[in-house]
Parts: sequence; structure tokens; C-alpha cells
Amino acid sequence: MTTAGPTESMPERLREPLVKSLGARAANALGRELGLETVGDLLRHYPRRYMELGELTPIDSLPEDEPVSLVAEVKKVSVREMKTRRGKIMNVEVTDGHGSLDLTFFNQVHKPQKDLKVGRRALFSGKVSRYRDGKQLAQPMYELLDEESDLSEEKLQERLEMPLPIYPATGKMPSNRIRDSLRPILDTLPKNLPDPVPAPVRMKLGLIDLSSALRQIHRPGDRAQLAAAKRRLKFEEAFILQSLLVWRKAVDRRQQATPRPYVPGGFLDALDDRLPFELTDGQKKVGEEIAADLAEEYPMHRLLQGEVGSGKTLVALRAMARVVDSGGQAALLAPTEVLAMQHHRSITAMLGDLAGGGMLGGHERGTKVTLLTGSMNTATRRQALLEAASGEAGIVVGTHALIQDTVQFADLGLVVVDEQHRFGVEQRDALRRKGQNTPHLLVMTATPIPRTVAMTVFGDLETSVLDQLPAGRSEIATHVVNVRDERWLSRTWQRVAEECHAGHQAYIVCARIGSDEVEEEFVPDEGLHVVSDAEAATFDLKIGEERRPAAAAIDILAAMKVQPELDGLVIEMLHGRMPAEEREDVMRRFAANEIHVLVATTVIEVGVDVPNATAMVITDADRFGVSQLHQLRGRVGRGKAAGVCLLLTEAGPGPSLDRLRSVASTRDGFELARIDLETRREGDVLGSRQSGLGSSLKLLRVLRDEDVITAARKEATLLLDEDVRLRAHPQLVDALRPWVGSDRAAFLDRG
Repeated sequence: MTTAGPTESMPERLREPLVKSLGARAANALGRELGLETVGDLLRHYPRRYMELGELTPIDSLPEDEPVSLVAEVKKVSVREMKTRRGKIMNVEVTDGHGSLDLTFFNQVHKPQKDLKVGRRALFSGKVSRYRDGKQLAQPMYELLDEESDLSEEKLQERLEMPLPIYPATGKMPSNRIRDSLRPILDTLPKNLPDPVPAPVRMKLGLIDLSSALRQIHRPGDRAQLAAAKRRLKFEEAFILQSLLVWRKAVDRRQQATPRPYVPGGFLDALDDRLPFELTDGQKKVGEEIAADLAEEYPMHRLLQGEVGSGKTLVALRAMARVVDSGGQAALLAPTEVLAMQHHRSITAMLGDLAGGGMLGGHERGTKVTLLTGSMNTATRRQALLEAASGEAGIVVGTHALIQDTVQFADLGLVVVDEQHRFGVEQRDALRRKGQNTPHLLVMTATPIPRTVAMTVFGDLETSVLDQLPAGRSEIATHVVNVRDERWLSRTWQRVAEECHAGHQAYIVCARIGSDEVEEEFVPDEGLHVVSDAEAATFDLKIGEERRPAAAAIDILAAMKVQPELDGLVIEMLHGRMPAEEREDVMRRFAANEIHVLVATTVIEVGVDVPNATAMVITDADRFGVSQLHQLRGRVGRGKAAGVCLLLTEAGPGPSLDRLRSVASTRDGFELARIDLETRREGDVLGSRQSGLGSSLKLLRVLRDEDVITAARKEATLLLDEDVRLRAHPQLVDALRPWVGSDRAAFLDRG
């Protein structure tokens, strides 16, 4: 079974194409503008906010610049072409018997022209503005009132108290058209839709059923109904996700792994004997947790997260050494060639002659450490493949190239995945399928993760945290520099020169390579149909406003070479589009202090370890996220000398500058991760690579809804403890099926 699309598991009514309910014109528009194809898609397109209509206001006493609601009758209608641009403008004069008011509609006038005939009564809502000598409502929302009979005062007041949904929309598919499209869907919605949340769980937690929730989220009678619908649908999102993660964990526990016990006097002991420092208490504790997992007959599934520079790579290397001692192999999967080469370089340097096992001059208790990347030439790649397949290489470091079918291992016992958020679940599982038994899995991330995010994204993994820096790590002073002030900008380059002339080195980080490339900037997702009001408030730029492109590495390199303050220094560039051999040569020369200043893109964000580098300048720092800035900053101050990080920006007062000041004020990665995530959408948090999970969260907010996530985790665990194949819960199975990897689908199907 291949991974299904999200609509394939829905009940028949929800799977029904919109064209059947709405006709071709409306269905095509919803598909084209919002990507909505089925009844279920439309019902799950939840309002982004609600408007309170409030009390009715007589026309002759309408206040300006305030939202109002009024009931009025159409008195006069006119439509004409706009003079200065394409499109039509529609003017409607309405009266409530006490006064008259002009309404104006622009461009999309087909529907109001059809609805607002002379004599029709409607409930109008909007903000009053002054136009020429009178008042008007521009682009008001309206709702036609019953033609057959006048609404009673009581009924009208009830309607005014109902929250009016405002939908994520586009210019060609406004909110009122989405509301109109939903009307026939809601009117014919079955009362007993199959529910993925089991009835006992709903009863226990006081949740309404799915049919009621979908009606009330789109057509709430009052605030209480709306709250009940939101509570139910949030829980459903959390419950399905947590059920998936708990189920994955349970299935993995039933797989067979080869135990990897401690072997006295082996590779691991030889590694520990030559460490020039004492392990931190955190490294010892996490090492014991991993050791206990590796000794089991079922595969380890552990997330190792921690602060920048907390020593995660050493912890992983000690786990790999333990597996090698037991006769197995370990594979380290890195997301980029730069990071893979850096891991290979740092591991071989740390091991010394232990990395030359089986070779002349190699240590008798050592093993071979092999690198495998996609850009290798044929001969080098063939040799690496042979070393992995024969078992000669106890440790294989590589990129996505490790996942390819041509790569084989003699006895793969441990898979270490670095920067897991850049890989999908299917990718990590593809590598694990290369083991005779299921290999143990250690996932590493250099980005500290708040508890709720870890529970939501990595809920199928046990978690270990390194929050203690090794002894000897230096302080890093971080400052925000306004580049509009020439004195401060000049002082920035002087500061870089001072560090280099003192024998140290510096990075200059840019958001993009050249002027022909789109910058790798951090900006909250600005899609018209996903941005919430709160998110919109975090944007520094107004719609239509332009700002200069971010500085490109190529341009910065040229500018630095003629900068008087940097005269005499060797300045080179590093970016992801360079040939692998050239990147490797640049990193080797930088590590050897043959290059004083390295102008680079974010390829140096993680894994790069040059203790002599003490200064970092990040150009256009406001284009990066908080956590990314924290990761970049972690490349300096890794030796005995203190580090300095200068964040260059043109940003004035506002959210961007606040983010930079947050980075400058603390080195607590967990606190910075929370600040970062508070300005980002859940899709950014979860990542579309996580088997589509990010796209399944619409109402749930992983930072705000910790209580919901915790409750869902508890109920999912209880349910799956009783029946891991969910035989009694076919509706939940249907909801899980789209997110189940193909290699595990057979297990689910056997239920």
C-alpha cells in the first residue's frame, strides 16, 4: 500500500466531489483559488476568526470609523465600469425608514448585483467611512433576510448574537462566497458522520460528535457552541496525531533488533581513554540511557536534543563505538554534504588512529570511518560502497546517498540521523530497512525543542536532553548593529579585523549566494489563505511595500576584499553550489587557519566546528529565524577564546528588531526556540516532510494547546495499550491510514 492522500480515508459524504453539491462553476472556483476539491476539504476549511454583529444602529446615527450592523431595504442600485482600472463598481442606496446610506462594492459585483435587488431587505455589516459629503459602507458583508415575512425583533436579535465566520480567503474567493458555498453542504450534512474519536473518549472528556462540531464551527448559534466545536476539533487533531505516534512506537517495539551490549576493552573504552576532557554529567546520563536501549532486543527509538555545542556528536560517536564493538556497523545520515564532510572530518580527528582500523598504522581496536556522498567520483564511491557492504567500515557517514538501493551493509546496527527535521519519516525508515534486523535509531537535532513540540513531532521517540555545555566553552557576546549608522558598520569590520589579527578567525554569513538567487530568508508564511490576524501583526512590511534584496555572498566577498580594515587578510567563500572538492578544500584550509575570514551561506549553520573561529557577522540578520540565528552563533566561541556575534540589520522598531534583541539577550536555546515558534505557523514547526503531519493541523497550536495535546496523548496511549491494531475503532484506522508509511501499512491492514 502506498501512502494515501488525506481525503481517501474519509466517509463517503466527505469524500464527495464539490461539483456534485455546488455545480461546476462554484466547485472549480474553490479548487482553483483554495485547493478545495471535496466536501470534506470545504468543511475542514475552518473560519480564521468570527465577527460579532452587535446591536443594530439606525442609519441617521451611524458613527464613523467604527464597525456597525444595520437592517435596511435596497432603494436604488447602479453598476458602472471603473475609470482608472479594470473592473466594475456597484453603488447601492439603502434605507431603514429613518435615513439613507450608500454601499459600495468593487470588482466582484456579480453576486451582490444578483442578490441586492430593489426592495430586498438585508442585514449589513461593515465600517462606516466618509465619502465626499456623506457616509458609506465599502465592501460590506451582508445577509439577505427572509422575503416571505419580516424577522421578529427576538429572532433578529438572536441572529445578531450569532458569531459571523470570516474565512481564510483570496481576492477572487472572498469570505462571503465561501459561506454561501457551505450553506447547502451544512443543510444536507448527515447527523451521524463516522467519528475518529471513539464515543467513550468523547463521553469521558465531554466532547461533542463530529457532525455537530462541523456544523457549529461554521454556523455557531452562540459563543458557547463555537467554543464546544473548537474544543472538539482541536482534540481530534491532537488525538489522531498522537494515536499515529503512539501506534508507530508500539509497532516498532514489536520489531526485532540485535542487542548491542557493552564489550570491555573494546573500541568504546579506547575512545574514552583518549578523550582530553571529562564527560559532562549530562553526557554521562544520556550515554547510560542510550546504552540501556542498545542492550534491548527491540530497536531503540531515541531523540537526542540539546543546546548548541553541548556535545551531541560525541554522545552519538560513543553509541556508534558500542555497536562496532558488538560486531555491527553504524550509519550517520546528514542533510547536506558540507555537514556530512564536517562530521567525517571531526569524527576521524577525534578518533585519530582508531579511525584507521584494519589499515597500516591503525589501532587494533579501531575501525574504518567511510564517507559516502552523491558528488563523489565513480572510483571513490565504488570503494566506499565496498567498505560498507563488506563490513570493513564500522562507521559510514553520508548524505541521502546512503538511502539509495545500491548501498548495502554487512550488519547495520545503528542509524544516527542528524537534523531530523530535514528528513521525512519514510527517509529514515528507508535506511533502517538495510539492516538484517531493524537497526537501533538515534535522532539528533541541534535546535532545542519545547516540550509540546517534541511531543507533537517526535512523539514516537524517547527523548534525551543535553542542556549542559562542556567545561571550557567560552562566552559569546551578541550585539545588534544598525547598518544605517556608518560608524557602527565601520566598527563591525574593525572588530572582525581585531579578532583575525589576534590570531583568530571570522565568519560572515549571508542569506543568499548571488544576486540571481532567491534569498534563504525567514519570513512568516504570507499565503493569503493561511495567515491569521495574530501572524499578520508580526509582519514588518506592509502589503505592496518593497525592501532591498538581502546581501549576496558573492557581493559581500568582493566588498570585503577592498575593505581597508580587512587589508592583508585571506578571505574566501563557502556555499552549497560549490563542487564538493572545492567545499572540502575551503573547509580544510579554514580549519587550518589558512583562511582568516569565511564568507558563507547557512551551510555552516550546524556541525561546523572550528575552535579558533571567534567572530561572526550575520548580514541582514532580520531575514533569519531566532533559532537559526542561535545555531549560526554557535559556530563561534567553541574554543578557549571568547566569541562575538554581530547581527546586522536595517530593521526599525517592530517584531524583527525584537527578535534580534531576544537573540542578543540570552543563550538559552529552549527559550529562543519558544520565541521563534510563537511567530511561526504550525506547518513551519512540524515541517511538511513529517509525512504530511504539518498540513493536518488547522486549529491546534502546539505551544498554546499543551493541555489538549497531553490529554490526547493519554487517551491514545490507553486505547492502543488495549488494542494496538485498533480492531474496534475502524473510523480511527481510516483517519490514520493516510499518514501510515507503506512499510507499516500491512500491520495496520491485518487488524
